[in-house]
Amino acid sequence: MTSHSPAPTRPIGALSLDLDNKWSYLKTHGDPGWEALPSYLDLVVARVLPFLEARDLRITFFLVGQDAALPHHHDALRAIAEAGHEIGNHSFHHEPWLHLYGPDEIEREIASADEHIEEATGRRPVGFRGPGFSVSQAVLDTLQRRGYAYDATTFPNVLNPLARLYYLSKSNLDAGERERRKALFGSASDGLRPNSQYRWELGSGTLPEIPVSTMPLLKVPIHFSYLIYLAQRSPSLALAYFRSALWLYRRLGTAPSLLLHPLDFLGADDDRDLRFFPGMGMHSEDKLAFIADAVDVYRDSHTIVPVCDLASRTSADGAVRRPDARLR
Repeated sequence: MTSHSPAPTRPIGALSLDLDNKWSYLKTHGDPGWEALPSYLDLVVARVLPFLEARDLRITFFLVGQDAALPHHHDALRAIAEAGHEIGNHSFHHEPWLHLYGPDEIEREIASADEHIEEATGRRPVGFRGPGFSVSQAVLDTLQRRGYAYDATTFPNVLNPLARLYYLSKSNLDAGERERRKALFGSASDGLRPNSQYRWELGSGTLPEIPVSTMPLLKVPIHFSYLIYLAQRSPSLALAYFRSALWLYRRLGTAPSLLLHPLDFLGADDDRDLRFFPGMGMHSEDKLAFIADAVDVYRDSHTIVPVCDLASRTSADGAVRRPDARLR
């Protein structure tokens, strides 16, 4: 009789998509016309949901409250929830200077997004990600007070200042607007934060933190938009880089939490207004082919789950950290 060894169990890894809309990119970039709230939301959702369904994936979508407040977006947003994906809060106004808000402003920002997202999707968010990785102790305190199960904002990346410099170099912002964006994407010191999940120690308890994963040890990005940026030079090297990161996570026994953006599913043929964003010079067909390869690499390496699954584990056994001076 031939014996068969059981198939190896894949470790889990989270996947999420920040559903930033076109107007939010234009707003952060300082481009005119964002006030009209131009949108690509229907197109993105129509591409992303079949992409995930074909791979039998359930992930987390972080939604912007301003989009949920508009009735003409409700069909697309409700389709996300009906497909079984977790619904998270990505703020109402999507301003990456959320850390500059006062406590009352933060409360209104999160509460308004909660209300409109629940109305649009039928789901009340239990997870939050700040726009532009913007976080502060006041935000964390508000999330805990409102009964949130986790935050997923921190981005331990040493290249944050370079990303900000690139973004601002392509903009036409005046001095006042540049000042508001001076902490956009965070600082190099954010790379000192852990990649592993942990719990914030707050006034009346703890709140799980699920960082956006970066390359272990080196603390440089591995999210899919960055892979697309690398793939413009060499798709094979970009995938090799990604595989090495996933291998390190497996060796370290840490669950990664990886991030998608809407522009990972759009190309230059879809929208010319966003050509300032890295990777938006690619044709959509080429970009979608690469994203399919990259997500399949992740799926072959890990069992992909929504972010709330990592948070439930972290709430039980995650290490505890106090908010520190690096919180913006």
